[in-house]
Amino acid sequence: MRKESRARPRILLVDDDPDLLEMYRDLLGQLPSEPEIQTAGSGARAMALLETEDFRLMVCDLRMPRMDGLQVLSIVRRTHPQLRTVALTSVLDEEFRSRAYALGVDLFWQKPGSEEEIRMFLECLESLLGRETEGGFRGMQSKSLVDIIQLECLSQSSLVLRITNGNLTGKLWIQEGQLIDAETDGQRGEPAFHQILSWQTGHFETLPAEPSRPRAITKPYNGLLLESAQALDEGRTGLGSDGPGAPAAAAGLSEIEGIEFVLALQHGQTTPRIARGLEDSKRMGAWAQQSLAGFRSLEERLGAGPLEQVEALGSRRHVVLVEQGDLDFCVGWKPSMNVGQVRTLMKKVLALWAC
Repeated sequence: MRKESRARPRILLVDDDPDLLEMYRDLLGQLPSEPEIQTAGSGARAMALLETEDFRLMVCDLRMPRMDGLQVLSIVRRTHPQLRTVALTSVLDEEFRSRAYALGVDLFWQKPGSEEEIRMFLECLESLLGRETEGGFRGMQSKSLVDIIQLECLSQSSLVLRITNGNLTGKLWIQEGQLIDAETDGQRGEPAFHQILSWQTGHFETLPAEPSRPRAITKPYNGLLLESAQALDEGRTGLGSDGPGAPAAAAGLSEIEGIEFVLALQHGQTTPRIARGLEDSKRMGAWAQQSLAGFRSLEERLGAGPLEQVEALGSRRHVVLVEQGDLDFCVGWKPSMNVGQVRTLMKKVLALWAC
């Protein structure tokens, strides 16, 4: 019997709520693999258990006092790289999701509420428990490489991202939030960066920073991301050549500091005429047209005159909506930009299409 007990997979549950710990202990006890389950009411307790006992899987709540779940996952990623990890949260937060996947978690899951969600949750955990320890890299399960790069740069991180796509391998060097170099298949600098960004799937691994790495990329990372998005868009859909002056205008965007994305749409249409720096441009286009329609209705009711520009400032990014000629523009800006900078640079963006 003791030999069988050792063969059973072991799970560590981490949550500061004792009632939830007990509930999830009972829930995970239903798994077909009949795992042994231990609980920790804090991040510090979890780290202590990991140092003294072996676990196959850790399920960790993100919102905890003192040492939160992201801190725990960050430490575990370095000290126990083979441990399977699940980030659990009661509030679906895209910032938490991005950060968790950047740390290499196997699964990010909102705490299940329905029977169907519980069933799917248990199936995912059983799948993780059934995987043999293997090499390779984890991550990128719901976020693109663009998301990860933006996240690390906005967080002012210093690290090396190693990316694999089949037999292809590339590296990106980020120092204090600045992309300083890229390398893959004999290429270095900007050509290597664009080559890596052309990969549609893959896995990533975070490596320690290399402060002594010489800088080979001087353009701001957001400009490079826009250039890569432009090249991919033109290759897939030809968006970059739609309309007079569009190629030159789109190319000039990469030279403007602070831009994260640009959409240009015909009045009343949600399919973008120009789309740079977005994965789901149609969804953003629909939001932009809906928002502009609302403001146009408001201007009519108030008799305030023609709409000139709408600015929305947020902690993750700033967004500007504006009309010019027969086009509506939706432009995303880095949150570090102030209102004065955004207004000044928006004039440059619109001037690119005025020619």
